[in-house]
This record gives sequence, structure tokens and C-alpha cells, in this order.
Amino acid sequence: MMDSILGDVIAQSRRGRRAAIPSVCSAHPEVLEASLRLARQLGRAVVIEATSNQVNQDGGYTGQQPSDFVAMVHGLADRIGLDRDQIVLGGDHLGPQAWRHLPPDQAMAKADAMIRAYARAGFTKIHLDCSEGCAGEPAQLSDAETVPRAALLARAAIETVPAETLVFVVGTEVPPPGGARVGEHGIAPTQPQAARATLDAHMEAFRNLGRIGGLVVQPGVEFGAMDIHRLPMDRDPRLREAVAHHEGVVLEAHSTDYQHPEVFPRLAELGFAFQKVGPALTFAWREAVYALDGLARLAGWGAGTLPDTMEALMLSDPRYWVRHLSEDAGDLRVQRHVSYADRIRYYWPRPEAQAALTRLREVLSGRVLPDPLLLQGVPPAILDRAETMSDLPRVEALIQARVQEALAPYFFGDA
Repeated sequence: MMDSILGDVIAQSRRGRRAAIPSVCSAHPEVLEASLRLARQLGRAVVIEATSNQVNQDGGYTGQQPSDFVAMVHGLADRIGLDRDQIVLGGDHLGPQAWRHLPPDQAMAKADAMIRAYARAGFTKIHLDCSEGCAGEPAQLSDAETVPRAALLARAAIETVPAETLVFVVGTEVPPPGGARVGEHGIAPTQPQAARATLDAHMEAFRNLGRIGGLVVQPGVEFGAMDIHRLPMDRDPRLREAVAHHEGVVLEAHSTDYQHPEVFPRLAELGFAFQKVGPALTFAWREAVYALDGLARLAGWGAGTLPDTMEALMLSDPRYWVRHLSEDAGDLRVQRHVSYADRIRYYWPRPEAQAALTRLREVLSGRVLPDPLLLQGVPPAILDRAETMSDLPRVEALIQARVQEALAPYFFGDA
């Protein structure tokens, strides 16, 4: 049976209710803990997603295979007292992207193995994405090329676990790599006829291959390195109509990070029942540790070197930011540390970064952190939220509170 949490959200959305579930797309353990704690506090379900470049059978950039990621998430849930049944595990952009330097057949063979590993590990929300070309192919492929590949991967999934346990999400209009298409009124949303054609093509190819529950389209939101394209609240791109003729399908929005709180219920009204967030949460986590580092330096406690450590790491290995940041958007050092793209997130697992974070925590451990000092770098709303986390040390509460403040608007409504 299709995951009951997602099935309920889909059913509510299809009935015209303003229903949505947040999908936290991150592999950062502290971000995930903060997200799970918030879900527990609110008594709400949450989707936790891993992407194909973060987590795959070869380890991804986190060094985790799908089973490792699931063990981490379940371990966090058990530790904080959240029922595992309140968590939906999702795989994001699962396809040949991580191996697109290989010829198509070889890259798809790797993707096949990855899909099976995700399914075996217990992921039930599967976003299939074969839109990027492999060696010798164009950068972006058409539906005619991507749909058959997605169907092959769907078959691999249902050969691994029962089809009724899976919810497939298709489509890749997020927008394409290389930057958002900015028009006169901001980001151009997907055209309804294009969305309908993409869904119809997948539906035809997925006969007897399981349930398609979501279609990724562009509602008109995006963020760049240093700017945010906000949803025009009075605009209806009429994308709900593009999925209306297929029962049980809702819309999924990517790149909803950094939007104003009122955007998320509005997206739900427009049919976007799956709402993805990721970089905004690691951005908030980085804000918190940088703020604490700066305050420790202000107080003369011997910290204040965290940005220097991270700068050295990013300069020594620029592969995770060099193609995503440009001097056209401003000073590259500033972008490396504080861009909305948050490319710094790829460097936190490094031993040097972890050692610097350990030093910061050791410097702050056992110290009184008076509010007048904290207010020099921590907003009052974060202090208030941290006060509710009496089971955590003050430093950890402040860090988690900052992440939760970024995620909380996604949990609008009562259900």
C-alpha cells in the first residue's frame, strides 16, 4: 500500500484542501536532528530526503550508502523520541547524474544499482530524474529520451520491493542547470501544457510499474547565489489543472528555500503538496555556528577562526563551488561563505571543519552565555525558541533553534 502519510496528503490536496508536507533534503546530521525534533514537537510527519550525489552505493560526497543514511535518520529519531512511522524517507534526483561523465549505458547501470539500494534501504518516495545527458549527449534531454530511462529505473525499484510501497515523483522542471530563467515578472513557471505532456508521457510509460504520485514543476520560485526570486502571491500558473486528469497526482516544488512564510500555504493552494527545502536549513545552521564563533571572539575566549578554516578548505578544493559562483554576483569570498546557494555545506564533513567545530564547542562549554552577548549575533526569536529546548545544552539549543526557525513555516496549518 502506498505510504499512508503521503497518501493522506495527496488525498487532501486533491480534494482542494490547503495541504502539504515538508521534504527536508539534507544529509547534515544536526540539520536533520533539528528537523526531526520540530516534527516531534508539533506532532507532525516529515519527509527526509537524500540526493543521488549525497548518498549512493558508492558513498556519494557524504560517504554514506542508502542504508547508512537510513540508519542515521532512524538513530536520530530514536534518540529524540520521534516515532519512525512519522518519517517518510525520500530519494531526490535519483538517476545517472552522479555518473554522467560515463557513457549512457554505464551511467544507467550505476543508476539501476542505486535505485535498488534505495528501495532495499526503505526509501518510499522516489524522485526519478534522468534529465541530464551523459557522455556524448546534450546537457539536457527531452521527455522522449528521459521518460524511457525513468521507466527502466522504476522497474528496478519494483523488482526490489513491492510496487504498492512506493510513490514515484517524476519531472525535473526546477529550472534547468545553468541558472534560472528570469523574465519580466521573475521566474517563469512551467507552462501547463508542458507539465501535462510530461505527466502523460510518464503515465503511459509507467503502466504496471507502480504509482506516480507527484510531478515536479516550477511554480515561479528560485534562489541564486545572492538573490531570491519570490513567488508572486497573486499569480496562479494553473498547474493544478495539468495533473487534474490523473487521479492521485499532486505537484512538487523544489527550490522553495528562503521564501516568506506566507508562500508555503499559497503553494499548497496552487496544488503543491510536496514542498522541498534544503540549502536554507544548512544556511541557517552555518549562520548559527558563525555567530557563536564571532561572539566567542568578541568575548575574548579564544575562538573566532572558523571562517578562516572554511576558507582554506574551500580554496584548497574548489570543485564544489567554482562552477556555481561567479564574480558577476559579487565578491567570491563572500559568496563562498554566505551565498544562498550554500556551497559551503559540502565542506562541513571534512576533518578540518569538524576539528574547528569541536574547538568552538570546547571554548563555549560550561560558560555563561548572557543574553546581552548573544543578542549581538542571535536574533531574539532564536533565543526564545532555544529556551524551549531545556533538554539540550545552551549552545546546541541555539544552533538547533536557528534551523527550526527556518523550517517552521513549512509546518503551517493543523495537520
